[in-house]
Amino acid sequence: MEIVLNTFGACLGRDSDGFVISYGEGMQRQKIPAVGISGIQVGRGAQVTSDAILLAVEKEIEVVFVDKAGVPQGRVWSPRYGSISTIRKGQLAFTFAHESVDWIKDLICQKIANQQALLLLMRAESDEMTRKVEKSIGKLEDYRNKIAGVDGDVVSDVAAALRGWEGQAAKVYFETMNIFLPESLRFASRSQHPAMDVVNAMLNYGYGLLYSKIEGALLKTGVDPYIGVMHRDDYNRPVLVYDIIEIYRVWVDYVVFSLVTQNVITDEYYSVREDGSYWLEALGRRILIQSVNDYLDEVVTQRGVQRSRGTQILLYCQDLAQKFKQFC
Repeated sequence: MEIVLNTFGACLGRDSDGFVISYGEGMQRQKIPAVGISGIQVGRGAQVTSDAILLAVEKEIEVVFVDKAGVPQGRVWSPRYGSISTIRKGQLAFTFAHESVDWIKDLICQKIANQQALLLLMRAESDEMTRKVEKSIGKLEDYRNKIAGVDGDVVSDVAAALRGWEGQAAKVYFETMNIFLPESLRFASRSQHPAMDVVNAMLNYGYGLLYSKIEGALLKTGVDPYIGVMHRDDYNRPVLVYDIIEIYRVWVDYVVFSLVTQNVITDEYYSVREDGSYWLEALGRRILIQSVNDYLDEVVTQRGVQRSRGTQILLYCQDLAQKFKQFC
C-alpha cells in the first residue's frame, strides 16, 4: 500500500507507531498503521511532519516528493544503501564492458515486443484497423531485428543507431495506438514537456510514477540510479532509471489507454494553460495514481511464479545488482 498526498492542505503526521492524515476544512483525521506501507508520495501543497519522516526512515519507507507532472523532485530514504559498495563498483565497470551492449539491446527489444503485444490486445473495429495493426506490428518487428543484429565494443558505438530505431518504432506504435482512442482525444504526436493534450499528460504523469518506483527499487538493492548505460550524459539525473523503464512503459500505456477508451475523461481531469499545455488536476491525478498502483499490485504469473508487477520490478533490480557484482 502507498500513501499519496496530492490534495492541497493535506498533512501527514505521526500517531504512535503509525501515520495520520489530516485533511479537509474540518481537518478530518485518518489513521494508517505503518505496517504494510511501501511508500509515501507527496505532491505540491501537501505537508509532512518531521516525526512522520523519521518514522518512515525507521520503517524503511521511502518518501518521494513529486511535481505537478508526477516527476520525482526529491526523496527521503535511509542513509544506508541497500547493499555493499561492490555492486556499485561493478556497475561502473559494466557500463564500459561489451556485455552492456547486449543488455541495452535486450531492453529495447523487450520494449518493442511489449508494444507489439499491447497492439494485439486492442480491439479492432474494422478490417482497415486490423490491417493497420498488422502492418505496424510488422514494422516493429523489422526494427526489433535491426536492433538485435547491431553490435559494438561498447554502448557508445551503437547508441546513435539504437536511439534512431527505438524512436522510429515508438512513432509507429503511438500512431497506431492513437486510432483506438475516441476521435476527440486523438493526438498529433507524443509531447512530453509539456504535454499538448490530455492523453500525453496522463502518459507523462504515469511514467513519472514509474520512474519513482524504479529508482526506489534500485536504491533498495544497492544499485546507483545515477550510473546509466545508454542514458549516461544527463547531469544530476537518475539515468539508469531511464534505461530500465523502457521494459515497463507499456504498463502505464495499458492503464492510460484503458481509461481513455472507457470515455471516463472529463474536463475535471485536467486544465489547459495559456501556452496550450495540458496538466492533470487533482481528480485526474488521483484516478491515475490509483489505477497505476492497482495495476502494479495485481498478482500475475511470471515464469510459473505468482507475484505482483511491483515485485517484478524489485526482483529485476535485485538480479541486476547480482549481474553488476560479477564485474567487480
